[in-house]
Order: sequence, then structure tokens, then C-alpha cells
Amino acid sequence: MTDTPKTPQRTDEDEIDLLALLGTLWDGRWRIAALTLVFTMIGIIYALLATPVYRATSLVQVEEKSGSLPGMEDLSSLLGSSSTATTEIQLIKSRAVLGQVVDDLHLDIVVEPNYFPVIGKAVARRFVGSEGELAEPLFGERFAWGGEDLSISRMAVPDVELGEPLVLEATEEGWRLYNSQAEPVLEGVVGQPSEAGDYALMVQALTARPGTTFEVTKRRRYSAIAELQEDISASEQGKDSGIIALSYENEDYRLAEQVLDEVGNNYVRQNVERNSAEAAKSLEFLRNKLPEVKRELEAAEEQLNEYQIRAETIDISAEGEAILDQVVELEKQISQLEIQRAEIEQRFRPTHPRYKAWLSQMQELKQRREELDKRIGGLPETQQELIRLRRDVEVGNETYLQMLSNIQQLDIARAGTVGNVRVVDAAAVNVEEPVRPKKALVVAVAFLLGAFIGVGVVLIRAALNRGVENPEQIEALGLPVYAGIPLSETQPELGRGGKHGRRSSAHQTNLLAVENPADLAVEALRSLRTSLHFGMMDAKNNILMISGPSPGVGKTFVSTNLAAIMALADQRVLLIDADMRKGFCHEIFNTSNDRGLSDVLSGQCSAEEAIHCSDMAGFLSFMPRGTVPPNPSELLMGQRFDELVQKLSPQYDLIIIDTPPILAVTDAAIVGRHAGTTMLVVRFGTNPVKEVDLTRQRFEQNGVFVKGVIFNAVTQKNSAQRYGYYSYEYRSVNNSS
Repeated sequence: MTDTPKTPQRTDEDEIDLLALLGTLWDGRWRIAALTLVFTMIGIIYALLATPVYRATSLVQVEEKSGSLPGMEDLSSLLGSSSTATTEIQLIKSRAVLGQVVDDLHLDIVVEPNYFPVIGKAVARRFVGSEGELAEPLFGERFAWGGEDLSISRMAVPDVELGEPLVLEATEEGWRLYNSQAEPVLEGVVGQPSEAGDYALMVQALTARPGTTFEVTKRRRYSAIAELQEDISASEQGKDSGIIALSYENEDYRLAEQVLDEVGNNYVRQNVERNSAEAAKSLEFLRNKLPEVKRELEAAEEQLNEYQIRAETIDISAEGEAILDQVVELEKQISQLEIQRAEIEQRFRPTHPRYKAWLSQMQELKQRREELDKRIGGLPETQQELIRLRRDVEVGNETYLQMLSNIQQLDIARAGTVGNVRVVDAAAVNVEEPVRPKKALVVAVAFLLGAFIGVGVVLIRAALNRGVENPEQIEALGLPVYAGIPLSETQPELGRGGKHGRRSSAHQTNLLAVENPADLAVEALRSLRTSLHFGMMDAKNNILMISGPSPGVGKTFVSTNLAAIMALADQRVLLIDADMRKGFCHEIFNTSNDRGLSDVLSGQCSAEEAIHCSDMAGFLSFMPRGTVPPNPSELLMGQRFDELVQKLSPQYDLIIIDTPPILAVTDAAIVGRHAGTTMLVVRFGTNPVKEVDLTRQRFEQNGVFVKGVIFNAVTQKNSAQRYGYYSYEYRSVNNSS
């Protein structure tokens, strides 16, 4: 085996390995299953505890406007054209309609019993008792557990308390109200109004044990209307069908029905008032005009009588009679148009076609009247005056009678107005099937969400954990992998000095190679022993340094157990704990740390005094780290460490030095210059490839060549190619695992 580094091989990092991805998910199957189970349980709990929401629905029909009585089509045309469904929907959701609903049902007052947190509302909802019966309290008297009721018909608070939750407490005599600062502000009894300062309250009904509290909020009227506008849904069923579907959702199905019924009733009532208002306006105009027309008629009759007496004539010639009939008819038509003028000017602008048609008709009638006036001018003077006076009387009489008729018709129309909308289906709620929550859907969504999050967590962890899981990644850097050591299931029981497992006695060690020699990890270390036997043949000395990129990779585990295996093969082995900062080899061998490497290098004791011989693992000797010095690196750089190595090397077949991680401190680089062979321990799934490469570069910068890598703690993962080892083991009679 040569010391020439292999040329690093380029790998395509952008390539997606589908099998590796599926393997990652399979490796994290228990995490995915756990998260899926947790979310599913949360979904089930939510579905059981969530308050059901009910939906009330109703239908409203918008009909075309028509006269209230037969023969009144012309009159109804004056009342305007029918509204479209879109317009009616906006009217339904207007503040004029919904504001009355808020006032009638006191929706600006929100009452909520004080339930026990999380489960209290669900428990109270499941209580079934007769009217006025209360559930037995489970954990506290002031909580509502079922059957509690509070009805408030009037409430007034200062402006600063609007929208703020106040507390109402049931007492033996009645009730007590607290403001948002928990100060009592008002007391009273049920059924009687109570006032104090800016506070006023009228409690109509109260069913609760003394001490039970309610949360009461007085909202601004506009806020309550705006919320109701958002919650009520209105849509036309089919195109131009005139059928409007209304719906409203609430936790209280009775309140949902009441709200939707009030909306429908108020809308129909206001529609009737809106239609009758147009007839009332026309009626008011005619009644105001009628006295004036009557006065003009009486004046015309008086003038006619006076002229007939003065002129001593009462007859009109046949020609004059014919002209008079035509003039009277024209004046009658002109008078009707004048009556319509006020309505038209109120409803239409001069540019509107309706207004232009009226104006054109008026001009035509006036032109015909001028022609008749010319014909009258050709008659004798007495006949002319008599025709003029008769005309005024007859036109005034016809106008007066027509106005009386219109007043009667409008009065009847106003009284008989029924509107052009009606409630087809009153509000109804399916109490057996609430719209929310859909329990099956909630559980299904929770299950899928848990599975999705579980898969995401596994993939994110895999993406963030860039540790090496395939020895080919290490070999691509030019570092040969000498052995893959599987993760031992026994080692955690041994722990570190008995801290995590059983406590060692004075004659016990925590060496896996001694306690469980049949462990697969020990078999892998035996394979490593064989590889090192041939790999160290061309080394400059018999010193083997074992280091790692970072703490926690298992270099001490490898060093101690490899030393024990070498010693059990009848080799004289010395293990030196050169991690003078955090070394714990003495805990594994269950020996004292009073004298060790740091004491030898500082001149406080000799090498012979610091070396401990073990009879547990053949010819194994051990030198602990000693007292923690303030300057470990300076001690290793001193002449005494070089002299120590030179002195001990001939006395042993192999010296193994356990060193600190190179990326943490520089001690390993110093020790490596004295070692003939340097091995790097890389932990499966912990050290990224770049970290391993940086470790090699750090050693090479200090003139230390890394012989190879020991791949430690290999686990069986489907997401990565496992370093090959076989589950072949032997069992002794005295050892079972």
C-alpha cells in the first residue's frame, strides 16, 4: 500500500437519486408515523371539542311590479319599473334592513358564558336537561357547565368600554356588572332596569348559579351591522330567475333562524313601504292641487253667470257648440299633462326620452288649441266671450272630477300595496348536520397534514444533515477507508465510565472488546487490526495516532477497543490519552487520573509512574491524560514529549495515541509529527465531506499524512449505500447479547 494520495473524483451533486430519496423516507418512517399520529389525534380532539356551526337558509322571490287592482295599469306605470335581483340583493344587505335586525334582536350585545378552558364549552354543549335545570359543576362554581342562560334587552356603557368585554356575575339577589378593570359598576335584579352613571342594563332573564360569570360586550351599532353584512350570504338562483337564496351561519341555530326571518320580514316590509311611498307622494301632490282647481272652477262659473245675465243670452250657436266641445277636450288633455308634469320633472331630467315625449305631446296640443282659438275669433263677439267662459267652466269641472278620481284610486292603491317581493321559504336549519366542523374531513386533513409535515421534516433533516453516509464519498477525496465499524447496541449500556449503564466495579472495565467480544463492532475492529498490520509495515515507527475532525465521532471508543484487541493478540500495546483537555480514557479503564501524560510532560512524575498495566486485556498498558494543564499544546511541543516517545517506542509493539479533534485544537497536528501512522475517525451521518477534506488539508499543512479513515457508527440506512459487513457472529456459553 503506497502513501500516494488518490486523485479526488468529481461527483455530480445535482443528480437526484430516487432510490436514495425513498430510502430516506423509509429510514424516517417512525418519525413520519409519529407526526402523522400526533396531528391525527389533534384533528380528532378538535373535531370532538369544536363548537358546531349551523346554517339557516331561506328563499325570497322578486316579482315584476303590477297594479294592485284591475284597470290601474296606467297608474302603476307612474310608480316606476321593477328592480333587478342584483339591486334587491344590495337592498337586503343594506344598513336600513340589517340595522333594524340588529336593533330588534339586540345583536350589538354579545353574551358568552365563562366556560372552563378547552373542554368546558364542549361539556356544556352536551348537557341535556329540562328548562331551567343546570348541570353539576365539575371544577369550579364560577364556570358554566350547561343550562346557563343570560338575556339582555338593553345595555349602555361609556364610549371607552365599547367593544371591551365586561364581566357579569350572577348573585343571590340578581346580578353584578364589572368593568374592563374588574371594578363593580352596576348591580340589579332580573326584570328591572338599572342605571348608574354612564352604565345602564336591563336583564330580562338569568339562569345560573350564584357566582357564575358571563362575558358581556356592548358593540357599536355600525360594527354589528357590518359584521352581519359579512356573515349573510345572498345570491340569485339561476340567471334572471328573480329567486334570491339567503343563508346565515351561527353557533346557535335558533338565533340563525331568528336573524334570517327578521331579515326577510324587514326586507318585505320596507319593500312595501318603498312602493307605497311613491303612491303617497302622488296622492299628496293631487290633494294639494285640488283646492286650487276647485277655486278656479268656482271663479269660472261665477264669471259665466255674470256674463249671461249682463249679455242676456244663454245659448251658443251650433258652430260655437262644436268648437267648444273640441276646445274642452283639448284643455282636458292639457290639464292631465300638467298634472303629470310634476311627477315627470321629479323622476326624469329634460334630456330623458320620457320627458321629451311629454314635452312634444304638450306642444302639439297647444298648437291645436291655437288653431281653435283662431276659429273662435271668427265668431261674433258675444259668442266668443260665451264660448271662452263655458270652456273655462267645463275644463275646470272635468279637471276637478279627474283629480277626485285619481285621489281615490291612489288612496286605494296605497292601502292595497303588497310589494313585489315575498318570502317563499321561511328560515330553516338542519340541526342534524352542522356545516362546520366536518369531522371526517377534519380528521382526514389532519392525517394528511401530519404525513406531509412528517415527510417534510424527514427530508429537511436529511438535507441539513450533510454527514457522510457512503464510504465512496470519502474515497473520492483520496482517503482509503480501512474499516466500517457498525453502531454497537451494547456500548450504550456500558456507557462512559458507568454513567449511562451499570456502574463498574474495581475489577471491571467499560471496554466493549472485553465485555462483549462477539459484538459486530468488535469484529469490525479485528478486521481493522488486520488492515493496520499490513498498512503499518512501511511506517517510520510503531506509533499510531488516532484523531477526528470534530468531537463526538468515537475516536476514544476506537482507540481503547483497538488497543484491547491488539493486546489480546499477544502484542505489547501502550495506549496514551493525549487529549489533556477532555480525555476520559481513565473512566473506561476505571483507573485513577492523578498521574498521567500532563504530569510526565511537566516533570511531576516519571513515565513508569504514569503507566497503568491492565490484566483485563492481555499485554495492554495505559497512560491517562493526567491533571488538566493550562497549556496542553506547549507541553506537546516541548522536548520532553519527543524524548518520551523515543523512550517508549522500543518497549512496545504498538503505541496508540488518542488525540483531540484537529479542527478544534492543534494538539493532533503536533502529535502527528511523531507518529508513523495517522488514522482519521469519521462518524457515519455526522461529518460532512467538506469537513473531512478540510481535516486532511489541516494535517497536510502541518506535514502529517493521513494514512486512512475509520468509518465509525455505521447504521443500516436505506437512503445510503451501507459499508459492507455481515451479521455473522459467534456466541460463547458464558456471553449472551
